[in-house]
Amino acid sequence: MAASASLTNTNAFSSSVSRHHHQRQPSASISTVNFFNSTTQRSCKPLISHSTFPSNSTVRHNTSVVAAATSDSPSSGSATSFHGTCYVVRDNIDTDQIIPAEYLTLVPSKPEEYKKLGSYALIGLPASYETRFVEPGEYQSKYSTIIAGDNFGCGSSREHAPVALGAAGVTAVVAESYARIFFRNSVATGEIYPLESEVRVCDECNTGDVVTIELDQSLLINHTTGKEYKLKPIGDAGPVIEAGGIFAYARKAGMIPA
Repeated sequence: MAASASLTNTNAFSSSVSRHHHQRQPSASISTVNFFNSTTQRSCKPLISHSTFPSNSTVRHNTSVVAAATSDSPSSGSATSFHGTCYVVRDNIDTDQIIPAEYLTLVPSKPEEYKKLGSYALIGLPASYETRFVEPGEYQSKYSTIIAGDNFGCGSSREHAPVALGAAGVTAVVAESYARIFFRNSVATGEIYPLESEVRVCDECNTGDVVTIELDQSLLINHTTGKEYKLKPIGDAGPVIEAGGIFAYARKAGMIPA
């Protein structure tokens, strides 16, 4: 089932946080189900990897979601623009391809195990994908954006899937559509921006193309081909992801004690 990128408003967040964490949310609304407990901040990468930018690039990004365990670079402002190379996949990329079940014993709240999760991101892709997403021996990918087809993230409900992508250095996925639970987990963990394209972008981009996502304009720019693509607005999910996930957002908004 594909998820819409429009989420419930912040009043819905308030009511969902006050309920038990195991209550299922409808469609693409944000789930409070999370393998991180409510007192542990996730160990995550900077939203934007400085290594992907030429020295003269100006990019605004968010510091509230940068974990001290993996970042020592000061920054300011909010995440509005992401730039780097893209990795293109097709339809029905399931969670076992994103992170195989054998790696689910890794605990993302432990910095070293979070780091290892990144090294296994998309390792389950079939052999038809000749370009590895993460090179052997590396923990992060050189591709900061994933461009996908229909039903990205289908399969199991494992939250390790968006976490593994985030640990690998992915800032955003641009897909034709998402499996509902993957979309929800992406927002709840705050690891990646699950953006939806208005057209089938995966047919017009190639792995290695240089792209920019202008979040505030809901725009994907492919600098390699010179084409631009309109994205569906991320809506109320944006502030939750920017805050670092559902619990961080709830603390920031005063819904739960800091």
